[in-house]
Amino acid sequence: MPSSPIQNDAQVSSNSSPLKRAMSTRHLVMISLGGAIGTGLFLGSGEVISQTGPIGAILSYILGGVIAYMVMLCLGELAVHMPESGSFGTYAQRYIGPGTGYTVTWLYWLTWSATLGTEFTAAALLMQEWFPHISMWYGH
Repeated sequence: MPSSPIQNDAQVSSNSSPLKRAMSTRHLVMISLGGAIGTGLFLGSGEVISQTGPIGAILSYILGGVIAYMVMLCLGELAVHMPESGSFGTYAQRYIGPGTGYTVTWLYWLTWSATLGTEFTAAALLMQEWFPHISMWYGH
């Protein structure tokens, strides 16, 4: 008689190694790269280079990268120390106060809502450069 799927799942999970609650350096690097790269970065890079020159752009991106990396290190430490859903909104609520946690959570949502619109606009502007005969607002 074949075993049930529930028994097979139990056998698989008992044979596999348990998950570790730790983040390595490569995890933090990939998270920070994934959060930073977007169409807006490519579109904005041309403007920065034209205003500051190549050396100024490189220095400003290095400074911004160091700051972003330090923030990701801090969030990684907090996530390992206190693995809860809600991320930094939960951390702000716990360590600063409930009003701050509420505000941080809503501002994070608002930031991503605005970012989504600017990313679509930047993608449309870049596509307009390659395909000038197609309307930039053609989405399908």
